[in-house]
Amino acid sequence: MYLYHYGIKELPFTLTPNTSYFFGLPSHKEAIAVLVTALKTGEGFIKVTGEVGTGKTLICRKLLNELPKDFVTAYIPNPYLSPAELRRSVASELNVALTDHADQQEFTHRIQQRLIHIHQENKGVVLIIDEAQALPMESIEALRLMTNLETESRKLLQVVLFGQPELDEKLALPELRQLKQRITFSYNLRLMDDDQVYQYVRHRMAVAGYQGTEIFNRKCCKRLFRASKGTPRIVNVLCHKALMLAYGEGKQAVTLQHIDMAINDTEAAVIPNRHLNLIIAISLMLLVAIGFTFIYERWWQ
Repeated sequence: MYLYHYGIKELPFTLTPNTSYFFGLPSHKEAIAVLVTALKTGEGFIKVTGEVGTGKTLICRKLLNELPKDFVTAYIPNPYLSPAELRRSVASELNVALTDHADQQEFTHRIQQRLIHIHQENKGVVLIIDEAQALPMESIEALRLMTNLETESRKLLQVVLFGQPELDEKLALPELRQLKQRITFSYNLRLMDDDQVYQYVRHRMAVAGYQGTEIFNRKCCKRLFRASKGTPRIVNVLCHKALMLAYGEGKQAVTLQHIDMAINDTEAAVIPNRHLNLIIAISLMLLVAIGFTFIYERWWQ
């Protein structure tokens, strides 16, 4: 595509969560610090929430890569599962064999034996669930029952929930108050400000191998910030389109015109002038109406 044109080794603004592009935004660093601290202290439930596109899955994968070796991890990326399916997924992740018709009692016994065995090896077990807002109510209750497995000193199973703000709404329901009370650590991801967008774009270009003069200047990044509201995923989409437009014109640097064209082509982006144009149009219509009214009254008199 445009790799050779810009002298880069790979596309810098793909939507696939790639930990090699982890920028280390203050919000992301704080989230990881909270997670690691909570897991080391043996807390049962930990929750991280954030709007769509704020980097939850990237943090999830970063955590999986950086957890100490004395943790055994189970990862469920798609939790839209019934209680039975959820139990089987957890068992599979922890290498627990279940019979075809295993009920909750058999699962509890087998998983408890596995967790005790891991605990005897001085290791902890962490279950990480991405997109946790998709968990059905019955499965959330099954998840709570799993965490009842514990010794006198600590939980045998710790759970980290990554989810959109809808997860908070679901946990606020009266029937889930028992689980909500068990969430001892939580963190809400923040969006980027305009300077962080600028640094973020430069970082991704550098990781992709770019070494030339600046492609996205600060004015372009301010426009990116206003259109994306600081959401990393939308910034990636806009930057990719802007690079394609500049490449199509044979230009080495992205201009504000390229950014505006990318914004107009992206449904998720906020078009800065859309509301302004509407206000101007309404104002002109009012002025015309007032003018006609004034002329009509003078003529009538």
